[in-house]
Amino acid sequence: QVQLVESGGGLVQAGGSLRLSCVVSRRTFRIRGMGWFRQAPGKERELVAAIQWSGGSIYYLASVKGRFTISRDNAKNTVYLQMSSLKPEDTANYYCAATSGTYSDSRAYNYWGQGTQVTVSS
Repeated sequence: QVQLVESGGGLVQAGGSLRLSCVVSRRTFRIRGMGWFRQAPGKERELVAAIQWSGGSIYYLASVKGRFTISRDNAKNTVYLQMSSLKPEDTANYYCAATSGTYSDSRAYNYWGQGTQVTVSS
């Protein structure tokens, strides 16, 4: 079973930055893609950014393009989400997820971390 552990959430003022990290362990050979999802109260969960585990393809949600950057360090089995120019509407619980399927298909994710809260104050 793939295990994912996130870190790096917190409280930040609008315009600020945060970096989320996700360490992947166990059965990593199953992984084809990694993604960051978020879910705000009363809203559906959405795929914010995703990256192929090997290869260079990346997906971003339109509202975060130019502000968020997803990257990976395969040697450390770690995926990062660098978030800049944060807005209050970015406030949500952020989840790291892994898929053995298509990285850009939000429905394909079958391994999940516990989530980390990101709060952006105005």
